[in-house]
Amino acid sequence: MLNKDIQKEKYITISQKEYDSLVVEMLYLKQQLVELQRMVFGPRSEKIAPIPEQLSLFDIDYQDEPVPKTKEITYTRRVKQKKKNKPARKGLPSHLPRKDEIIEPEGITDAHKRIGEEVTEILEYTPGKMYVRRIIRPKYIDTKTDIISIGLLPSMPIPKGIAGPTLLAHISVSKFIDHLPLYRQLQMFKRIKVDISSSTIGGWFAKTAELLTPLYKELELHVLNNTNYIQSDESPIKVQDRDKKGSLHQGYMWVVRDPVSGLVLFKYNKGRSRSVPEDLFENFTGTLQTDGYKVYKSLKTKGDITLLGCMAHARRYFEKAKDNDYSRARHVLGLMQDLYLIERKAKAKAIDVETKYRYRQLYAVPVLKALKKWLKDNQLTVMPKSSIAKAINYTLSIFDNLARYTEDGRFEIDNNMIENSIRPLALGRKNYLFAGNHLAAQSYAMMYSFFASCKSFDINPQDWLADVLGRIQDHSIHRLHQLLPHNWKNAMPSPPVL
Repeated sequence: MLNKDIQKEKYITISQKEYDSLVVEMLYLKQQLVELQRMVFGPRSEKIAPIPEQLSLFDIDYQDEPVPKTKEITYTRRVKQKKKNKPARKGLPSHLPRKDEIIEPEGITDAHKRIGEEVTEILEYTPGKMYVRRIIRPKYIDTKTDIISIGLLPSMPIPKGIAGPTLLAHISVSKFIDHLPLYRQLQMFKRIKVDISSSTIGGWFAKTAELLTPLYKELELHVLNNTNYIQSDESPIKVQDRDKKGSLHQGYMWVVRDPVSGLVLFKYNKGRSRSVPEDLFENFTGTLQTDGYKVYKSLKTKGDITLLGCMAHARRYFEKAKDNDYSRARHVLGLMQDLYLIERKAKAKAIDVETKYRYRQLYAVPVLKALKKWLKDNQLTVMPKSSIAKAINYTLSIFDNLARYTEDGRFEIDNNMIENSIRPLALGRKNYLFAGNHLAAQSYAMMYSFFASCKSFDINPQDWLADVLGRIQDHSIHRLHQLLPHNWKNAMPSPPVL
């Protein structure tokens, strides 16, 4: 009976249309699997490997006709290898204090005469130490009037608190730059026999954020109102939701960078809808550089906003598509590599804005024209649901925005610098996991804004924050801009004349 059933087995007949659909779906699922494997096991770097068959950038004539392939001839030449010199060890920093340790040889008598010395420098480390700052104010009494005189106590970041500016600055820097949650810092303090409760250190951070809020608002005004070219991106952050016990809310850090001044602004919001950037850029007029997120395409604001695209974001689509269609993906990545080579050459020449504009018009515009033509020619020749099709369609949909960077020498080819500003947030998420509430998330945004701006100006964040916390209580509200990172060095008080 079983044999008869096997003999009666029949093949299923499907139409050509159904067959093509199944093939497309199979290729799509296969590509999804490849991308998943790439995410788990693949390299994280976005650097493009050199393409052997690609000609030199300035030897290519980007016309409508494709460049004919030349026959590649290879040969091997033996070159005598030079002896590699051992790399010289860098000297230890001169600003570090030196602690001398003298080791005399044994058996030295009066008959020995010193003729010199050998000095060996070893780098050592002493774990962080706290100290107690004692402010002593002598009292005086006028014996004639019985009036008592005493020096004024300097303003403290936290009135009647025991934490000084340097300690408060260290706590914030450790959390947002070194990614150490507060509870880990408490454990480190215990190792040096300083016991601080979690509620105390949490209160200190809250008071620090409250003190810096006016300066943060000054930074926001400066970033959004003093330029006509900004970059924007957003990144998720988990927040404890008190309305839903045991659950975490998916909030977002919206990041704005002024490429000209280098200032960075983080703003926390509960959502990612179009209303968020509309409120954020309500009064902005100028060029806004973003990725292809759709909410930016239909912003309704008071000002006139022109969108500028991110080449790095488009490049990632073709990087992912290499497993799907290596030849096509490699061709586009090669053209994009040429565009980035032009940018590197312009940066190396340290040319001004106007010269950079002309340089791009001469070299980058022909590459962009060739890229657009290739994308259009290949758009209908690939599987609609394939990764290469997704890359081509995405790039064509925002191509005018991508090419717009050639219209102004100030514009950047991508949003990579703002993504670098977001990187500490991503590292922090892996350590403290979530913000305790929405107010805390906004305080995080404030700290990330200040520290990202310090990084742009190569300022030590510990020095900046400790100085600002020590001065801001007595600083005029009308001169707060002097304390922003880009103005801070010039606003520092002059050292006393000795």
